[in-house]
Amino acid sequence: MTTPATTTDRILTGDRPTGPLHLGHYFGTLQNRVRLQNEGVDLFLVIPDYQVLTDRDVAERLTENVEDVVLDYLGAGVDPTRSTVFTHSAIPALNQLLLPFLSLVSVAELSRNPTVKDEIAHSRQAAVSGLMYTYPAHQAADILFCKANLVPVGKDQVPHLELTRTIARRFNERYGPVFPEPRTLLSEAPLLLGTDGMKMSKSRSNSIALKASSDETARLIRGAKTDAIRTISYDPEHRPEVSNLVLLAALCQGRDPHEVASELGDGGSAALKATVTEAVNTYFAPLRARRAECAQDMDYVRKLIAEGNERANAIAETTLDEVREAMGTFRMS
Repeated sequence: MTTPATTTDRILTGDRPTGPLHLGHYFGTLQNRVRLQNEGVDLFLVIPDYQVLTDRDVAERLTENVEDVVLDYLGAGVDPTRSTVFTHSAIPALNQLLLPFLSLVSVAELSRNPTVKDEIAHSRQAAVSGLMYTYPAHQAADILFCKANLVPVGKDQVPHLELTRTIARRFNERYGPVFPEPRTLLSEAPLLLGTDGMKMSKSRSNSIALKASSDETARLIRGAKTDAIRTISYDPEHRPEVSNLVLLAALCQGRDPHEVASELGDGGSAALKATVTEAVNTYFAPLRARRAECAQDMDYVRKLIAEGNERANAIAETTLDEVREAMGTFRMS
């Protein structure tokens, strides 16, 4: 079910701290999150640091990566006085929900989840751990601990949310009404390809980070894949790499991509890349400046994380008490 957000909704979304956020994150989700926050929606942003271990042996530079994500949020306009930013591992009560949730789903339901299959296919490990299969249930705990009732997702993430809805429904049927069945807020944001023409991804080293300098951005765009046709057109089906660059320029300029392509005409890939570089660096200059300013005071950034964790912890403890009461298990005094 897809419905628009209102100020009565509580939204949960987030990003795994596996590296800096990139342009795909911004136009895919981050820009929309800031808009929802500014419209008064109750926004929870989880940084699921425990989940980094699902598809890798160790969580390298985890603290640095968490702080990087928070800096990207702040640069993009996330206001921690109006949104709750927290880290997964700092909320013990949230993680305790994983056990009863796992009892409500079968191994087959977990293993056939498309996102789990995709993560396994792209895993850097010879064999994945059991934690990989708990990923959908862990994500359900992320969503349901705060009783989020609306979750922004791309089409590829819909199966995750369906399993969360299943867990909420089965819990309520077995133990009594505790959890909402969260609705889907489908993103209409365009899918940006990486510089190699594949899906933009931190793990594929084909992305342009939000924090990239103007010179680094120019270098990465110069190396982006195009084709041999000199005339620039916007045709995602037949010219995906060229069209991706045209789209990126259009997003940054607030224009229609066909208009951008028509203006470039027979300028070729050199003119296209010069236009994209200027558009990206101009658009993201304020974000990068805010981010750099926040990075000068990391004590402040860590304080914001601690305050978000404190609020999330209080909510998670209340929810866990409700779960214990519903299940008839021992309740902490």
